[in-house]
Amino acid sequence: MVTRVRRRWRPLRIIVPFVVAAALLAGTLVAYQLEHPDPTRPGFLSPTNTAPDGASRLAAALRDQNLNVRTARRTAEAISAAQAGPTTLFIPAPTLVHPDYLQVLARLPVGSRVVMIDPPARLLHGDPVPIGRGVRRWAAKASGPDLDGRPCALPEVASTGPAAALRQRYVAPTGVDPDRVDRCYDAGLARLAWGQTELVVVGASDPFRNGRFAEHRNADFATGLLGTRPTVVWLDLARPDTPPTQPGQPTAPWLPEAEPSTADASPEAGPGQTPTPGRPTTADAGNAGNPLLDAFPAWFWALLVQLALAVLALAFWRSRRLGPPVTEPLPVRVAAAETVLGRGRLYRRVRGREPTANAVRTATLARLVPLLALTRRPTPADVVAAVARHTGQPPEPIDALLYGPPPTTDADLLELGRRLAALHDAVAGPPAGPVDPVGSPDPPAPPDPPTPPNPPGPGGGRGPGTPAPRAPSDSEGEQR
Repeated sequence: MVTRVRRRWRPLRIIVPFVVAAALLAGTLVAYQLEHPDPTRPGFLSPTNTAPDGASRLAAALRDQNLNVRTARRTAEAISAAQAGPTTLFIPAPTLVHPDYLQVLARLPVGSRVVMIDPPARLLHGDPVPIGRGVRRWAAKASGPDLDGRPCALPEVASTGPAAALRQRYVAPTGVDPDRVDRCYDAGLARLAWGQTELVVVGASDPFRNGRFAEHRNADFATGLLGTRPTVVWLDLARPDTPPTQPGQPTAPWLPEAEPSTADASPEAGPGQTPTPGRPTTADAGNAGNPLLDAFPAWFWALLVQLALAVLALAFWRSRRLGPPVTEPLPVRVAAAETVLGRGRLYRRVRGREPTANAVRTATLARLVPLLALTRRPTPADVVAAVARHTGQPPEPIDALLYGPPPTTDADLLELGRRLAALHDAVAGPPAGPVDPVGSPDPPAPPDPPTPPNPPGPGGGRGPGTPAPRAPSDSEGEQR
C-alpha cells in the first residue's frame, strides 16, 4: 500500500516544480505588463486615451495652463506643425518613428524643444541622436532632480521634487564633452543642444501616464517639462510610420535633399547612383545597435532570464537524493557467506582497513551489550568496565581492543578480528573469579576437619547429636 502511494505521488513531485515555475513566470509577466505597457500598442500615451497607459490627464493639465495642444497622427504632419515657430514636439513612442525623420528634427526652428520618452537603443548611437544609454532598471524609480549633489540645470523641473523618471540612465556618448549634456533625476533625464533644437530625453514613461500621473510629483514634472513653449505638438502614432519619401508622394520642403556622398553611398551603388532612402549604409552599420536585442521587446528577455533561473532551480532541486532507499526483492538468492566474501574483497581492493575494523568492532559491541545487561546506548567507559569485571582482564587492553586506532596492515586487521572473537567468547562464558594485583590465582582453601562420631548413649541408643538413620532408596534396595 505504501509503495502504491509513493508511486502515485511520484508524478506529482515532478509536475509541481514546473507548475510553480509557470505560475511565477505568469505573475512576473502580468506585473511587468501592468508596470510597463508596450509603447508600440495603439493608444500608448495618447492625449485622447483615458486608460491607465494613456495620457489624457496630462493633456487636460496642459490645456488648463492655456497651452495650445495639437495632435499629429504622422511624423511628417508633426514636423510641419512645428515649423510655425518655437514649439515643444512631444514624441511619446520614438520606436515608431522612422529613423529618416530624426535628421529633420535637429533642424526645427531655433528655440524648439523635442521631448522623447525612452527612445530605443538603435536611435541612440551617435548619429542621428548624440546620446548614450547607461544602466537600465527593471522598474521606474522615484528620485530627486539632483545628480550626485549637483542641482538640475533645467529650471522648469529643478524644484518640482521627486518624480518617477529614472528607469533608463543616460550618459554622454564617446567623443562628446560631458559638460554639453545636462543630466537630472539621477541621470534619468538628459538635455543637450541638438543642432538648432533642444533635445530632452526621459528614461521612463511613468510621469506621463494616467495610472502614475498623480503619484509623487509626476504631474508637476510632466507639465513643467512640456509647458515651456506656448504650443505643444503631440505626435500620436498608432503604428510604425512610413519613410519620409514614398513613390507618388510630394516631397515636403523641410525634408533633406538626398545628395550622393562618399560616406552615404552603399558599396553596391554605382557611379551617379544615390542610396535607397531608409536603407542603412556602411557608415551607419558601425553605429547601429545590436539587431538581436532590438528585435524583441524587453519582456521577452525578462522571460528568458526567468526561464533560465527556473531551470537552474529545478536542476539544483533534482540534484539532491531522490528519496529514501527502497528494499526490493532480489532476483536470486545469495548465500550470506558469498555476500560477506564479496564485501570483504571490495574492502581489500580499496584497502579499507579502517571501515572494516569499524564494522567488526560495531558488530562485536552489538553482541556484547545484551550479554552484559547494559543500557541500550552505553558509553565506552561503561562497556569497558563491564567487560573487565566479567572477564577479569585489565580495562586498558580492552579499551584499546574495542575503541583503539584502526589497524595499519592486513596482519593487524586479522589479529584484531581474532582478539575480538576471543573477547566475545570470554564474555559469553562463565564469569571469572577475582584477580589479585600480581595476576596469580588465589590458593585453594583447606578442607574442613572430619566430625568425630558420637558415642552411643545409654541403653544402646543414639547419643546427642547423632543424625537419624536415612531410609535406603529404591536403588540401594535393589543393589542389596
